[in-house]
Amino acid sequence: MSELTITGEIDPFLHVSLQKGESILAESNAMVMMEETLTLDGTLGNQGILGSLVRRFANEESIFQQKITAQNGPGDLLLAAPFPGGMHLLEIGERQFFLTDGAFLASTEGVVVKSVTQSLGNALFGGTGGFLIQKTEGRGKLAVAAFGSVFLLDVKPGQPLTIDNEHIVAWESTLEYEVSTPNSGRGFLGGLLSAATSGESLVLRFTGQGQILLASRNKKTLVAWLAQNLPTPSGGS
Repeated sequence: MSELTITGEIDPFLHVSLQKGESILAESNAMVMMEETLTLDGTLGNQGILGSLVRRFANEESIFQQKITAQNGPGDLLLAAPFPGGMHLLEIGERQFFLTDGAFLASTEGVVVKSVTQSLGNALFGGTGGFLIQKTEGRGKLAVAAFGSVFLLDVKPGQPLTIDNEHIVAWESTLEYEVSTPNSGRGFLGGLLSAATSGESLVLRFTGQGQILLASRNKKTLVAWLAQNLPTPSGGS
């Protein structure tokens, strides 16, 4: 049976051990090292051409993925995420998850990641993938990558949580979520004003029971910080 292990605490590798005949799907360019018994091919994944095109244009994922197979015997490989940060392994089966853009790193056979629709309000304001968002199906293991450290939260009935959507990596499908504003005690319009002045944008409010994976870093905040602090190239001939 395929074994997935996260190796290292800072910017870790995903160490995968495959038995002969087993294979794993990984995001494009994720492979760092593999043994000679393994083969690597480009694939449209398990969604076909239409699903792959949807994944590319709606969720900013690659059209093609890597399929690594232990064709000539058992072997090991190392995978890495395209950005610095942590990883987390999800057991898919009894629990299914929604994934944000860029969270998928790799999955074992039996796990399918499909694009599904979400509500109009969440699509326009939630920042979680537009009208289409990724959801897991099947059984197996799935590795997700986070920008920064990973933190696991448990949402309990009657104890809703408000989370900045730019820090969300994945959440359990049993949870309900809706777009909201940081609680300012001044209603929705007051919340919008508070969001504009406090630096916190629209957020997601989760209710029900299930798990949420968070990342400590925010890609959009980093891009904005770089734009403000990097020197501007000087003109001239």
